[in-house]
Amino acid sequence: MPSVDSFIRWAGGKTWFIFYLNHYLARLNAEHYHEPFLGSGVVFFSLNHNKRSYLSDANRQLINAYIQVRDHPNDVIQSLLFLQNTEENYYAVRNAMSEENTIENAARFIFLNQTSYNGIFRVNKKGKYNVPYGFRSNWRYDTDRIMRASAKLRNTRIAAGDFEINKYRIKRHDLVFLDPPYTVSHNHNGFIAYNKNLFSLEDQYRLNRFIDYIKRKDAYYILTNAAHETIAEIFEKGDRRLELSRQSLIGGKNAARQQITEYVFTNIPEGEL
Repeated sequence: MPSVDSFIRWAGGKTWFIFYLNHYLARLNAEHYHEPFLGSGVVFFSLNHNKRSYLSDANRQLINAYIQVRDHPNDVIQSLLFLQNTEENYYAVRNAMSEENTIENAARFIFLNQTSYNGIFRVNKKGKYNVPYGFRSNWRYDTDRIMRASAKLRNTRIAAGDFEINKYRIKRHDLVFLDPPYTVSHNHNGFIAYNKNLFSLEDQYRLNRFIDYIKRKDAYYILTNAAHETIAEIFEKGDRRLELSRQSLIGGKNAARQQITEYVFTNIPEGEL
């Protein structure tokens, strides 16, 4: 199916990467597609891919939103109709959010995601979503965007869990896109304490072993990660490593935007990338 827009905002999303990706994959005839750190799913939504896709993420509320949009888009839209974009209503919806896999929770998640501060997903020690209201007064639910996303998701398997959940479904010439939470900051600035529990340095080493498995299956991988010497050491396999620059989009209205560099690792042959 052709490219469509994501219905999710996500801090650290790869919208900036789509320009490069579409150019890189123009001549690659991949089989099934795998994306185990789904987030906003912008890479999946950008691909003109008509074979089975396997999508997953450790965030169960996010995955419930994807499943309900895939299976019950009209019901999700109807639930969104009752959610008014005001600060008072935002906090009422935030308090009502639960772990249940329901259409109502999918609508709440989408509403909170779209009206929160910078599209950040963060929970407190009790596991409760605690991102403040973002004062996006112009936001309204986009019926067409949800319907297009639902159609795009039709031929997908979606699951909540660790990035290895679909490991044994990877076959020869499949494409696996990996965009893990960054354990270290960009441009050699040290470790980020915020992410050490979400995705630890040991998880990065485990991801490295997962990539070894992908290569043994004669499949393709693309990994995006922080441009940091530790990351370079972990994922050095003799494959291609690119350095791409982008502008940081995280911060308040007065935050300084800065150019940061990210690594892209891949085993796609140079003639095709």
